[in-house]
Amino acid sequence: MSSLHHRHLAVSPEWLALYYRHPLEITHGEGRHVWDADGNRYLDFFGGILTTMTAHALPEVTKAVSEQAGRMIHSSTLYLNRPMVELAERVATLSGIPDARVFFTTSGTEANDTALLLATTYRRSNQILAMRNSYHGRSFSAVSITGNNAWSPTSLSPLQTLYVHGGVRTRGPYAHLGDGEFIAACVADLEDLLGHTRAPAALIAEPIQGVGGFTSPPDGLYAAFREVLNRHGILWISDEVQTGWGRSGEHFWGWQAHGRNGPPDILTFAKGIGNGMSIGGVVARADVMNCLDANSISTFGGSPVTMAAGLANLSYLLEHDLQGNARRVGGLLIERLRAIGAGSECVREVRGRGLMIGIELVKPGTDEANPEAAAAVLEAAREGGLLIGKGGGHSTSVLRIAPPLSLAIPEAEEGAAILAEALRTVG
Repeated sequence: MSSLHHRHLAVSPEWLALYYRHPLEITHGEGRHVWDADGNRYLDFFGGILTTMTAHALPEVTKAVSEQAGRMIHSSTLYLNRPMVELAERVATLSGIPDARVFFTTSGTEANDTALLLATTYRRSNQILAMRNSYHGRSFSAVSITGNNAWSPTSLSPLQTLYVHGGVRTRGPYAHLGDGEFIAACVADLEDLLGHTRAPAALIAEPIQGVGGFTSPPDGLYAAFREVLNRHGILWISDEVQTGWGRSGEHFWGWQAHGRNGPPDILTFAKGIGNGMSIGGVVARADVMNCLDANSISTFGGSPVTMAAGLANLSYLLEHDLQGNARRVGGLLIERLRAIGAGSECVREVRGRGLMIGIELVKPGTDEANPEAAAAVLEAAREGGLLIGKGGGHSTSVLRIAPPLSLAIPEAEEGAAILAEALRTVG
């Protein structure tokens, strides 16, 4: 055990998870690579949990942070803040929500917390619809709407949460159905559920479930849900903390795969927009955002430094068409990984879009989740010079692959080759 690991254990909660048998201290990064304290270099296919969205040490972002820090680091939302207003204007326009208002937070958890506050206040209801296998953060309210047992440490809740089918396409009671039939069955389930309860405030859903293992429904499910929700006056919250900013390649926001009936009422975002700086936020229609009748501020949300980083990062993303790069390079990577997976009895499915890819592992010859294999591949990939993540629903048996969106084709090929070798260690 390293000295730093020993010190970490002495002062940190037991439930604060660390990857690897011998945890890694990352000291610096550049582009799509990071280095540890021993000087080992790794290709980064997880980006600090989908947060280093463009690249490590991106000059445009580091320059913006440095220049703003030299002028003013902090002021709070009690004062006018030019970088915050400028980023809010851009996010409001990009969101697709009409007459949008933007509130910045420091994390995705806090963004979802705010969305729940808005929805329950607007609708005068504490009932929330959430998806099975979902994850929305670690706060008391966010845990209470998380449909993933591994990340839900308490059943106590300020909300009454009702869980809906549809977030996982290839498991569950409707997995055998075709896409159209799958959507129809999930809509019928939602209709039936609403017949047994008072009208909920909102449905919150990740278009692609992140911690749940990069699972997603067929395109159009949430559009079909929206028809039901609209009849009941129920709001739709799209949790874009992991799917936003073009990571899926096909769309800038995950909700756009389900946009037939318009944008969500509330959209939450975080992670990638700051490229490592602590930014989260909520976008909502003005009538929803303005429904609170008490004062509120944010001490750290919208800080000048993080807003400067967000502006520089968003500009770089758009000017260099990183969404298009995610589509092109991600498409190549997922093809390679599916070919590799076809040769392994442990791989049940390779799924995803753009640079948001999951490899689900099972015990050979069964459909049973294999978390031991996932842990072993995680270790083997590290030994080969590649950092990936893991997740999944009932058991943590999905390898999560989400590199920075500037990933180059040779790096995608290199990562796939390392993963192929790592998968051979488990069969």
